[in-house]
Amino acid sequence: MTTAPTSTTSGVRRTVGLRPLITEADLPPARHFIDGNFAEGSTERVIDVVDPCSEAVIARIPEGTAEDIDRAVTAAVAAKAGWARRVPKERSELLHAIADRLAENTDLLSRLESANTGKPLAVSQDDVAMTIDTFRFMAGAVRATTSMSAGDYAENHLSLILREPVGVVGVVTPWNYPLLMAAWKIAPILAAGNTLVLKPSEQTPLTTLKLAEIVDDLLPPGVLNVVNGHGAVVGARLAEHPDVDMIALTGSVGSGRAVARAASDSLKRVHLELGGKAPVVIFSDADLSAAASSLRVAGFWNSGQECGAACRVLVHESVAGQFIEQLVDEVSALVVGEPQAGEDVEVGPMVSKAHFDRVTGYLERAKKEGVRVATGGAALDGPGYFVAPTVLVEVPEGAEVAREEIFGPVITVETFIDEDEAVRRANGVPLGLSASVWTENARRSHDIAARLDFGTVWVNSHLVLAGEVPWGGFKGSGYGRDLSIYALDDYSRTKHVMHNHGR
Repeated sequence: MTTAPTSTTSGVRRTVGLRPLITEADLPPARHFIDGNFAEGSTERVIDVVDPCSEAVIARIPEGTAEDIDRAVTAAVAAKAGWARRVPKERSELLHAIADRLAENTDLLSRLESANTGKPLAVSQDDVAMTIDTFRFMAGAVRATTSMSAGDYAENHLSLILREPVGVVGVVTPWNYPLLMAAWKIAPILAAGNTLVLKPSEQTPLTTLKLAEIVDDLLPPGVLNVVNGHGAVVGARLAEHPDVDMIALTGSVGSGRAVARAASDSLKRVHLELGGKAPVVIFSDADLSAAASSLRVAGFWNSGQECGAACRVLVHESVAGQFIEQLVDEVSALVVGEPQAGEDVEVGPMVSKAHFDRVTGYLERAKKEGVRVATGGAALDGPGYFVAPTVLVEVPEGAEVAREEIFGPVITVETFIDEDEAVRRANGVPLGLSASVWTENARRSHDIAARLDFGTVWVNSHLVLAGEVPWGGFKGSGYGRDLSIYALDDYSRTKHVMHNHGR
């Protein structure tokens, strides 16, 4: 990357006089993608797509309607039988071709993602790399699926277990990882033989539309469809549509409830990956330096706009002071800035004005309630939606900031006395996506991990992901699994065929 002239104002490093991250030619067509073509919307209403670093409008996309969803679903229904008949080898080869095409466009996709979300380029580049890996993993996994052996389980009757596609899957993806979360859904859905209609976040649709543009000649028309719009209209119609066989959402708890309610009338299957409030349980024997260094990344990756973020520390009271000092040193050194302001930029802006107001609202209320700010704790001046990386300490049990998902660059720190208290308080939130345990005691690490009510528990690390292992939560964090062969199971159905061969 070219070294950019920069200036730093109020803690935000900004570029000066450098050409924009993207040009008009880099943008995808500002339309829906239906039945293999970019299509105009059914109305002339548009949605502004805003650069969160500058607050400038960088694109306008059509505001989708129920009619647009109906057109896309019709295309997906028409394509589903032909796609389902393709053998795993054919689907695998197409997924590999998609991965190749995305790899060829890594730089463009990274820049487009950063321009739309404000992410540091290192984060966007990591997103693109895992997007490619997700398609490659699913391409391999679909050729190696297993099920119970055929055999006689009742006398003179041969049982066969078939794995079939679900049919048409509706997908709703979030604004924090637009391209990556699309891949986490598209890859296993296509691998399992389904067709889909996807609604990206209206705030961050650009890389999803660009993906459709990049691969439009690889897939049969109607297999992949993208409809822009608001969740209350487009997402709701997708969830309730009688010809959609399954709805899959990554998003907020509120969005998950709305989708599940809308899907209930048709009794379609529902896959939900919702919010998180990840506890980081640090015992007195932990490597405090390693924990603090890890949280510098795991708590502030993607500016804390991450459902698995290490956002809630529970540290043994005997080492709390020492750990807080090390954590504050790490967090105070984070570089906040625009994507082009240097390869060392680690934290970008909040994605929108509404989310910026939400995060700063949590900080203001916490200060009024007596929570102490160890570093950060406020918005940063200037254009854009930047919030200072923050550590809140002396957080009482049950405080709002310790229970609710802030989804920003904020870590709270609480203390505990013994293991039972640590487990009780870690589990005492309505969400159960991920957690971590920090200890040098192997027996303790196994025991505590087993007692934590979270879908992923790391030991002496946090926010490490791999395509081979599942991602999903318990409790209010939803149900269903992304990544791994478990995602293929989610987007498949099993059929038992029994033959009477008695003579």
